[in-house]
Amino acid sequence: MLTRILIAALVFLAACGPAPFTGPMIIGDTDPVRFSGRQPSTYPVRGMDAARFQTFVDWVRAKAVGIEFVFLKATEGGDLADPAFRDHWRGAGRAGIKRGAYHFYYFCTTPEVQAQFFIRTAPKTRGTLPPVLDMEWNPFSPTCQRRPDGATVRDEMRRWMALVEAHYGQRPIIYTTPRFYRENGLGAFTDVDFWLRTTAKTPAEAYPGQSWRFWQYTATGTLPNTAGAIDINAFNGSVDDWNAWLTRRTVR
Repeated sequence: MLTRILIAALVFLAACGPAPFTGPMIIGDTDPVRFSGRQPSTYPVRGMDAARFQTFVDWVRAKAVGIEFVFLKATEGGDLADPAFRDHWRGAGRAGIKRGAYHFYYFCTTPEVQAQFFIRTAPKTRGTLPPVLDMEWNPFSPTCQRRPDGATVRDEMRRWMALVEAHYGQRPIIYTTPRFYRENGLGAFTDVDFWLRTTAKTPAEAYPGQSWRFWQYTATGTLPNTAGAIDINAFNGSVDDWNAWLTRRTVR
C-alpha cells in the first residue's frame, strides 16, 4: 500500500511540474565587478549564452527576470554538435526569448567543412538572431594546437562567414576575446557586429576604438531556478535600438 501511495504522489508531482520557486527573481552575479566606466546593469537589454555546461535552464523564469536574448552553442569544428543545443533551442523559443546559434571555430578543419556542419545543425528559423562565429584560442584542445597567423585567421573567418551568410541571409556576428582580437587584427572587420568578452574591463578599455553590439561581461551570473554559473551579456543600446536592430538583423 505504501509503495502505491508513493508512486501516486510522484505521478501527481510530475503532472504538476516543478515546485514553485521562492528564490530572488533577479539576474544575479556571485562575483560582480565594479567597472571603471558604465556598469553593464545600466543597459536595459540583457541576455545570456548557454551550452552543454548549463544542464538545466528555467527559460520561463529567465524571461521573467529580464533575459531578452540567448546565444546557444550549436557546433564545434566539423563534427562536434553540442548535445544540449536542441533542448535549449526549443526551451528558449517556447519562453519567447530571442535565440541564436553559435559555432566554436576549430583551426584544424577547413572553414568550408565547418560552415556546412553548422548549417546542417542550426535551424534556419524566421525571427532568430544572426549566426555567430566564436573566435578564440583553445589551449585545452587535445587534437589541434595549430595557431595560424592573423592574415590566415581572417581569411578563414571570411570564408566561413560567406557560406553561412548565404544560407541564413544575415551577416554573422563575431564573438572574440581581447587576446585573440589583438593578436589576429580583428579590427580589420569593419562591416560586422561584434560580441566582445571582457569581464574585468569595459569594452572601451579592452578593445580601444572598436564598436560593439553585445558585451559578455560576466561568467558568474545567476538566474532563478537555473543551476550553475551563467554568462550574462548586455546589448549596446536602448530598448528602441534593440527593436530596430531585430527588425534589420533577424533571419527571414
